[in-house]
Amino acid sequence: MESKPLMQEQLTLQPRLAYSNNCSKILTLPTILTLGRVAAVPVLIFTFSVDSWWGRTATTSLFLAAAITDWLDGYIARKMKLCSALGALLDPVADKLMVAATLVLLCSKPLNVAMFGQAPWLLNVPSIAIIGREITMSAVREWAASQNSKISEAVAVNKLGKWKTATQMAALTILLATRDNSSRESEILVASGVIFLYLSAGISVMSQAVYLEKMGKVLLK
Repeated sequence: MESKPLMQEQLTLQPRLAYSNNCSKILTLPTILTLGRVAAVPVLIFTFSVDSWWGRTATTSLFLAAAITDWLDGYIARKMKLCSALGALLDPVADKLMVAATLVLLCSKPLNVAMFGQAPWLLNVPSIAIIGREITMSAVREWAASQNSKISEAVAVNKLGKWKTATQMAALTILLATRDNSSRESEILVASGVIFLYLSAGISVMSQAVYLEKMGKVLLK
């Protein structure tokens, strides 16, 4: 008959073992959702090139679906303790691919809004800031992962990063939904989308500075 401490130890280990088994799976539901976001990028590019109302609707719907699944796959992975090495690799890649592709597409077609006048660079400035930040932070986090845990913790996602994502998704959704629409109401929405995009770019640069400052403090200790 097993002793009580040994039985308790086995019960404690069971959830850990289950979690390890789930982590060994190549394809989990969150990973499938992530793969769906990657596959949606070329479809997004195609629908953006369609010059009609349904092209605009399809592009906006695809981007919204990608934004929702970005939150959903993380929630499912945490709630159901489903993880995989493939999912951990692809999740940030899928997000950056979708955002970068959308920014490039929007920059390829300057806004036709009277209140902004002739300003073809209007979307280029925040787009370069956002994409540049993502490339830089990806390199920093990859390097930090090869170092000690304190450095990795210094560049872990914080509240600024979450605000950056929220304003970014709002901005891109609005700009995709209102493109090629010259009504007065649409111009107001476009203006709000541009403001959100600049706000997101500002938060992106600020959060990068915070991450680098934290990492610098750890390295100097």
